[in-house]
Amino acid sequence: MKSIFQRETRMASKAKTIGSTDGTQPGMAVEESERLLQSTDEQEIRNRAYEIYLQRGAESGYEVEDWLQAEREVTTQSSN
Repeated sequence: MKSIFQRETRMASKAKTIGSTDGTQPGMAVEESERLLQSTDEQEIRNRAYEIYLQRGAESGYEVEDWLQAEREVTTQSSN
């Protein structure tokens, strides 16, 4: 009969293997990189939308328009 410690150690070892991001799972690094890039772009869009809001005199009611304009600007910059 195995002790509780042996079972927990074995389970922890399996969890490490399943969740590892080393060279055995190349897609994981790509996904992580894409997520980071996406969050960076989203933060840039958020900052630009806020700048547009301020330039308009901090008038509310145009959040969607500000976001879409900022998104166009940021994605245009990213592709150049």
